[in-house]
Formats: sequence, structure tokens, C-alpha cells
Amino acid sequence: MDKIAVIDTETTWDCRLMSIGAVLAEAGDYYALDGRYYVLEPEWRLGGMFSDALFPEGLPHTLCPRAEAVAALRDWLVQSGVRVILAYNAPFDRRLLPELGNFCWCDILRLAAYRQFNPHIPAHAECCSTGRLKRNYGVEPMLRLLAGDGSYSEQHNALCDAADELRIMRLLGLGVEQYIDHARLP
Repeated sequence: MDKIAVIDTETTWDCRLMSIGAVLAEAGDYYALDGRYYVLEPEWRLGGMFSDALFPEGLPHTLCPRAEAVAALRDWLVQSGVRVILAYNAPFDRRLLPELGNFCWCDILRLAAYRQFNPHIPAHAECCSTGRLKRNYGVEPMLRLLAGDGSYSEQHNALCDAADELRIMRLLGLGVEQYIDHARLP
């Protein structure tokens, strides 16, 4: 396996997909090679909690209907040789993108939030009996922990957040096989 994709989505107030961000990376180093960002028309006009982050200055995007965006994204992933898609809380994103169900989806959260996979979790952190953090295991607190940057703030833009989720993978230093073995979705 050469390339992987990390995907993030943002939704409207009524949980309709309004944007999709994806970054492509080598499976071994987790540095972004390329990215795609789609803002869905007309859904983005419905508004959502993070509507103000949809169009950051200087961030290229494609404004188009959902069917066109998902078809273009699927074609790009296939042409890039991607078989594995990763996401932070992947069940949520996968439900929003059933058209990408033929890919192997893996959940970054299911490794990042567990003491047995994440040696950066402090000994004093409250964990469940399974080893999962009881709180503060979202993207923002996880990047603060891993990067040692207490000022980091999640942008809530699908493309920027996908890049941040890829950074979590890089900072954890786990092989893609571990995500496939431990965080694969049915």
C-alpha cells in the first residue's frame, strides 16, 4: 500500500453534508502530498455550526453539488491508488459518505485516545478500564497533547482538519497496519 487518504467533513445544522476535505499521503510518513476540498451547493447555504470556516482566504475549493463532489473525490482516490481512508471518529464521516463504502475505513480516534497505543497520554489522565481517555480526546485536545502546543485551535474547516488528523497520525508514529488491524470499521 503506497498512499492513504484522511477525510474530514462538516455538516449543516440538520446534519447534512456541506463540505468534504481530503488529504493524500504516503502510508509510511504521513506528510500531505495533495488535497481536495469541496463545498457542497446548495447545502452550505443552509448553514451550520462552522459555516464561518467554509471559505478561508487563500484556500482553494470546488463549489459543486454533492454527487459531483463525491464522484470527483472517488475518482481521485482510485487514480491515486488509495485503498484505505482514515478519519477521526470515522463512523461519523463514513455514514455521511456511503458512496465511499468500498474503501477500507479506519478510525484514528480508536488508537489516539487509548493508552495502549498512545504513549503520550499522561499517567494521571483519567481512563476507562479499556484504556480510553474519559475526556479530552477530540482532535483539538489530542493535537495539543501530541504537539505540546496548548494554544492550538481546531479550524473546523474540513480540509484543514483532515490535515490536522494526518498530523496526529504522524505524531503518534503508528504504522498504517495498526490502524487497519485495530481501527477498521465493519
